[in-house]
Amino acid sequence: MGEWAGKSIEVDVTNIAHGGVSVARHEGRVVFVADAIPGERVIARVSDDSKAKFWRAETLTVVEPSEFRRDHVWSAAALERDPADRAGGAEFGHIELAHQRELKRHVLTDSLKRMAGIESDVLVEALPGDEERSGTGWRTRVRLHVGEDGRPGPYAARSHRVIPVSDLPLATDELAAAAPLDQDFTGFDHVDVLNPSTGGTRLVIGDQKPSIITEVVAGREFRLSDRGFWQVHRSAAEALTQAVQGAIDPDAFDPHAHNLDLYGGVGLFAAAVGDRFGAGTRITTVESDAKATDFAAENLSEWLGARAETARVERWVRELATSVSPSERARLARATVVLDPPRSGAGKEVVDALAGLLPAQIVYVACDPVAFARDVELFSRHGYTLTALRAFDLFPHTHHLEAVGTLARS
Repeated sequence: MGEWAGKSIEVDVTNIAHGGVSVARHEGRVVFVADAIPGERVIARVSDDSKAKFWRAETLTVVEPSEFRRDHVWSAAALERDPADRAGGAEFGHIELAHQRELKRHVLTDSLKRMAGIESDVLVEALPGDEERSGTGWRTRVRLHVGEDGRPGPYAARSHRVIPVSDLPLATDELAAAAPLDQDFTGFDHVDVLNPSTGGTRLVIGDQKPSIITEVVAGREFRLSDRGFWQVHRSAAEALTQAVQGAIDPDAFDPHAHNLDLYGGVGLFAAAVGDRFGAGTRITTVESDAKATDFAAENLSEWLGARAETARVERWVRELATSVSPSERARLARATVVLDPPRSGAGKEVVDALAGLLPAQIVYVACDPVAFARDVELFSRHGYTLTALRAFDLFPHTHHLEAVGTLARS
């Protein structure tokens, strides 16, 4: 750290950046400021001045507040606390809910414009019930880390220091009531609290043996491990199912083609495709987690043309591209691909190999706007155009959003 670390500076906040921080300048240098809102003037403490191009800082006092500033939804993360003692996981909790969505929209559209040359008027849509509850009560999964005193809690913002808390306002009522915030878990690293759509709440302590849970989406059951991935928002799985179904152009869909569901998890989106286009739909879901693949095979068993394969998507697509027969290549050229990569995106290797197969359309489910915009630009080099886009506020009071885009061959 340099001479400015720990010192306070007064700055005008001018913009929002990816990652939930705002942008200011101090003597010409970019400063990323946490817990501020564009349009505000704040006093912030410099936490990192080690980079030549930018500093990081945390808001201490708001000199001129934004009209969109509200009391924080979580007292454990509020401005009244020292930045080192603010709980992480609700970095937009001080911002009026509709304006949170506008800031997220700006990050998404700005990323698409800068990285892919695309102008978009997409809006970030709220999920049912979130407005009525002011963006609280939606989390069905919470990981609590265990501190040195044995008490569980979230990490502090931008650190691995455990913060004791007395409530979890973003959690569903059932999960919040079951969270063991005052218990001693000495000897364990973390405690996961789950509130699946069936079976009530449960604790998964440390590395205990996993068990099976059942999630229900639009009347369909999905079995998975209580350690496996599932959408966190109580309504996210259904909202994304409908979004993926709506993103597929039926005129370009062939149920007998070599349709793909990449990074497919336990088969949620493969099932969405099958439910829309019928039991005869052929689709292969690919997932690197063998346990998730086993569940996917079970969850997709009613579709005779569905199969689940365990493989790293990068390797699987590359091998497919180099070994496919002429007849199979024709089936791939008629295919619809659902792509749901991790936060880092699909990346050049996957995009190049997948685009080389010339599928008719790609439905991209994105949890990171910058990675999504980068991949859209990569697909455009292969002649794919972003023809439709929706965005969803699956994570109120955080900077995260989800986007579902359709890429069609020009």
